[in-house]
Order: sequence, then C-alpha cells, then structure tokens
Amino acid sequence: MPARNQAALDFLLSRRSRPAKTLCEPVPDRATLEQLLIAAARTPDHGKLEPWRFVVLGKGAMPRLAQIAEQRGHALGLDTEQIAKGRSQFDQGHLAVAVIEINRQVEKIPTLEMTYSAGAVCLSLLNAALAAGWGANWLSGWPSHDRGFMVDALGLANHERIAGFIHIGTETSAPPERPRPDVPAITTWVDA
Repeated sequence: MPARNQAALDFLLSRRSRPAKTLCEPVPDRATLEQLLIAAARTPDHGKLEPWRFVVLGKGAMPRLAQIAEQRGHALGLDTEQIAKGRSQFDQGHLAVAVIEINRQVEKIPTLEMTYSAGAVCLSLLNAALAAGWGANWLSGWPSHDRGFMVDALGLANHERIAGFIHIGTETSAPPERPRPDVPAITTWVDA
C-alpha cells in the first residue's frame, strides 16, 4: 500500500470555500502570500510552459478596480444590478490574486491544456490558502471575461486573460455546508 497522508486527504474531503464578502483583515503578509503562490505553482503543466502568472491586488488597488468595473459595465450596457455585482468583489475585497492565463502558442500543446493548467493553479491557490488557515474564495464574474476590463484594470496583453480572482483573508463566519455531488450517480466504471 502507498504511504497515506491522512491529514491532506481529510482536508480535501472537508474543504469549503469561504464567501469573499465574509473575508476581512488581516490578510496574509507578503512572505506568507509568496509561500501560497509557490504552492499554487506546483500544478500540472503540460510542457512546463507556465501558462499563467499572478497579479497580487492589495487593498489600495480595490477602489480603482471597482471604478473600472463600473465604467466597463456602463460601456457594455449592463443593468444596475449586474454592474453592482461586477464591482462588489472589489468594493468588499482586501486582498486578491488575479491568476492570469497566458496562451503560449506552442504547436505541440493545445491551448485548452493551458486553460486547464490555469484553472488548476486557481484551485491550488485556493486550497493552499485554506490549508494555511485563511478564508479564501475563487471568483470570476463578468469583469473577468471582459477584454476591456482586462486591459484597463490589469494591462493584460492580447494573449492573456483572467482565469480567476482568488480572494484571501480572515474568515468572519463559517459557511454552512452545501449539498455535494452524488458521486456514484456521476461515475462510470470501465474495466474492459
């Protein structure tokens, strides 16, 4: 039998994201956050392309990002509720890491695999933060899919896009458990 890391398995079987709006200060300091980023970067990466990078968004950046989200929402013709929702993660945020997917244009490796790797980095960062005792949540929303927001807010190049915003902070309340997938109902076993 392989060596078992029961603590890690127990963590994965019980992990639960914390709603971003319930996260407050204090947030991880730079050294702590760097350790979480190092853990997140240990993710599957076909071809060792590193098709992602991090943009750390401190509390001082949040008002600017909220304003850009509002401006972009108006430019896109979104309704008031959509605009408010798009800017809320920045209005309420204290620290977030934008995980940026980079399309490396490598002939042998499909672009979709780079997307998968960027998603894996998001989940790895989320889990690293939770395992370190912080509250954390992976958010996207319409701003993360809007090219204008990507350029105006983060200066992304044409071959880059936002995979997600990982909000990290101190948990103010434990979230209720939610229904989980019925794994036997969604699993097919193939033996031959």
